Amino acid sequence: MRAFADGPERVVSLVFRPRTLELVWRSGALAVTVTVACLILGLAAAWLTTRTDLPGRRWFALALSLPLAIPSYVSGFVWIAQFPALEGFVGAALVLTCASFPYVYLPVAAALASADPGLEEVARTLGRSRLTAILTVTLRQVWPTAAAGGLLVALYTLSDFGAVALMRYEAFTLAIYGSYRGLLDRTPAAVFGLVLVAIAVVLTVAERRARRGATARIGSGTARTAEPVMLGSRQWPAIGFLAALLVVSVGVPVAGLARWLWRSQQIAVDWSGIWTATTYTLWVSALGALLTTVLALPVGIYAARSHSRLSRFTESAAYIGFALPGITVGLALVFFGIRLLPQWYQQTPMLVIAYAVLFLPLAVGSIHAAVAAIPRGLEDASATLGSGRLLTGLRVTIPIAAPGVVAGAALAFLTIAKELPATLLLVPIGHDTLATGMWRHTETLAYGSAAPYAVILVLIAALPSLVLGRLLRGRVDAESGGEE
Repeated sequence: MRAFADGPERVVSLVFRPRTLELVWRSGALAVTVTVACLILGLAAAWLTTRTDLPGRRWFALALSLPLAIPSYVSGFVWIAQFPALEGFVGAALVLTCASFPYVYLPVAAALASADPGLEEVARTLGRSRLTAILTVTLRQVWPTAAAGGLLVALYTLSDFGAVALMRYEAFTLAIYGSYRGLLDRTPAAVFGLVLVAIAVVLTVAERRARRGATARIGSGTARTAEPVMLGSRQWPAIGFLAALLVVSVGVPVAGLARWLWRSQQIAVDWSGIWTATTYTLWVSALGALLTTVLALPVGIYAARSHSRLSRFTESAAYIGFALPGITVGLALVFFGIRLLPQWYQQTPMLVIAYAVLFLPLAVGSIHAAVAAIPRGLEDASATLGSGRLLTGLRVTIPIAAPGVVAGAALAFLTIAKELPATLLLVPIGHDTLATGMWRHTETLAYGSAAPYAVILVLIAALPSLVLGRLLRGRVDAESGGEE
């Protein structure tokens, strides 16, 4: 509505002007680069931690989830403060790759742990080398999972605002924010948002097409655990690869934050403002995670237990929000709040609604997977004992699916605590979250004042990240029989 307020001719002129096409190219190049890098890193790390005799693979499997605790703008703040020469495309690609590869690694590791090794063994007996069998057979088995993770990475890269802004790489999100803040005419911001939505839809369709033709295990037998590949002398290069990945994605940001936190002791820091921002961050993150989980429960259960068109449509509709960049959702809710709910504009309820719109799919996907793994016989037995669907759901389905529900809530809480662009547009006047407080200081290059906000934010995000890592580790151990 906002984009077409001045007529379709204005929209066409804005979409096809050289400036817009340049932004499409810059954002697209960044998304492709980061996605390819994350696929390579995530697949390699997942294979090493699930299919080899790598020493300490349990520790690596848990540690590789920690980059989720470090927001891309926090990592960008550290890298640009320490290495100003990284400014631009290279720095943005580096920061976003470090922040995003767990979106590929975590699901692929779970898929590899449960994949039947029979097909790969057959390929070996037919004369293929181990490397060829892995690339042509095992990779095809987990490709749908990897493609889904790659889609999340691409959408995350397109929607990212903090990292590209700090690295001074002008992508679509930065152009939208600048247009919204700097001009009286906000039509360009709305048009740019629609272009981003169109790109996200194209990516989502392409990812679904990429899933076609994937192989699956055939037969009714029980899948066996794959024998670990003996790395031998290649153990040290493998350990070096994973250690280097952790140093770049976790070590450098943490060391940089420690350095800037030490420097902050030499300046006057507004600790009362920091603690107020911490309290507000915990409050809105908890509210957002609660609302998101409550909304996701019926959708996830319905999608897992029904194969009707309505259930597929309901689940797909829930995923629309994640395909939308946070800044475009923020702009839409600004328009919505001013026109229809002025009493909620720049109030906490509108901010919580934005979080639910953006991150509902994170909880839906986790709940769907957990419910789908529950044998239907348990629910049938409950029904035969006189319990209706609602009572069965409350007494049987939800308690058994509790780990998946907790994982979805933890992921929603983690992501909400880190969210920046929509929060910048919708945070109530007079309030700051840790993300917006840090952003306010980095805009003025006050890195010492920004460091305490960043450190506390990382500490808050680390706990749900470890919960997710342990849940994944438990699933991998269950699938592999607990073998090291």
